[in-house]
This record gives sequence, C-alpha cells and structure tokens, in this order.
Amino acid sequence: MSLNTDQKHTTSATGDGLLAGLLHQFIDLCRRIPHTLLAFLARFSIAAVFWKSGETKIQGFAVDIVNGEFTLGWPRLSDSAVGLFRDEYNLPLIPPEIAATMAATAEHFFPILLLFGLATRLSALALLGMTLTIQLFVYPDAYPTHGTWAAVLLLLMVHGPGKLSLDHLIAKRFA
Repeated sequence: MSLNTDQKHTTSATGDGLLAGLLHQFIDLCRRIPHTLLAFLARFSIAAVFWKSGETKIQGFAVDIVNGEFTLGWPRLSDSAVGLFRDEYNLPLIPPEIAATMAATAEHFFPILLLFGLATRLSALALLGMTLTIQLFVYPDAYPTHGTWAAVLLLLMVHGPGKLSLDHLIAKRFA
C-alpha cells in the first residue's frame, strides 16, 4: 500500500515539476517581449482611442490611417459637440462650449504626441486626467473601459515610451 502511495506521490511530483517548468519557460518567454514593442503598441492603441473620440467632435478635418480616410481642411467644432457636452456629459464648473473645445483639442493634440513618443509621460498624464473626468462625471458605469485606458496610460507614465520614440532620441542626445 505504501508503494502505491509513493508511486502516486512521485507521479504527482513529476507532473507538478513538468507544469512548473513549463510555467517558468512561459514566464521567461514573456519577459523577452521588448518594452519598446509593448510601449509602441500601448502608445498607438491609446492614441487611437482618444483620436477617434476627438474626430467625432470636429468637422472639416479627418485623418484615419487605419481606414484610409483623409479629409484635410480647417477643423471646427461639430454642430453636435456642444449639445453633447450640454445635454449628455453635463460637466460641472465648465461651460459646454469651453469643455467641447478643450476635449476636441486635447483628443487630437495628446494622441499625436503619444504617437511620436514626444512628452509621452506628460501626454499620458493629461489623458489620464481626461479619463478620470469621464469616469467620475460622465460615464461612471464604464469603469472596465476606463480602467483599461488608465492601466495603459499608467504603464506609459511609469515605464516611458520605449526606444522607438522622440523622447528616447532627445534623452540620448542630451544625456
């Protein structure tokens, strides 16, 4: 009987050892993902989220490199943007005309900086502030989406934009 118990224990330990080894190999493989790749994907993805939102607030200008849409003209606030801020968003302390203009501007300016990796940490901080504003005052039930945005922005703030960025080139030049 003790032989069977020992065999079961040995088989279990071997299975556990194999599983632990595979797990360690997987973790080592994950650790080899370059930060530069992760940061570029984070910058591109979060920039797209805010850029596309900004595009809904303006007319006369549209750039969507993924869909190949290009309308180059003088941007102006869309007719529905102020109404959206007045009727649906209803932000405290800021008049809807100012809030709509500020949001449309920020949702274009900071994503461009993120794409180029210029002032990445400050741009991520600005978009994190927007995310918190949206979460607290506009769509409090959208915490899963806003939490994801916040995680990406915090990653960029903590670890920076990676080597494929103007921030890296500037730091290298002036270091």
